[in-house]
Amino acid sequence: MDELELEFELHPQLAADCIVLGDFPLCRLLLINDANYPWFILVPRRAGATEIYHLPEEERCQMIHESSFLAENLADIFAAKKMNVASLGNMVPQLHLHHIVRQEDDAAWPGPVWGKVPAKPYTDEQIHEIRHKVEVLLTNTGEVTISPEES
Repeated sequence: MDELELEFELHPQLAADCIVLGDFPLCRLLLINDANYPWFILVPRRAGATEIYHLPEEERCQMIHESSFLAENLADIFAAKKMNVASLGNMVPQLHLHHIVRQEDDAAWPGPVWGKVPAKPYTDEQIHEIRHKVEVLLTNTGEVTISPEES
């Protein structure tokens, strides 16, 4: 573990809005606590990074690899019509990539998900189901380490 990872701390807004699922080699994998959409976030465990170009080239490539891997597999798991992958950072400056699984029948389709409908928190059972889906797929690849469920 290097110094930047030791200093890494999840932004308070992400910590409040998300459930930690696990870690890729570079990024922490989060689930937004909104059952309206399967909505995941990757956050590189690097202190002070607010833009992808703040990462060294090797880590930029790793982040893109992890994002592509996640998006492709989420599309398969959830039978996505479209994957929305974006980095905005206007409200949360910490570098993070949104991965939102979109369906033609979701509450905001085809528009953006932000502010369309109030967030609907996941039930414990739903969180367990999503964690299991992600764990089965991603741990079989060796790409991600899954965090234990909180009780």
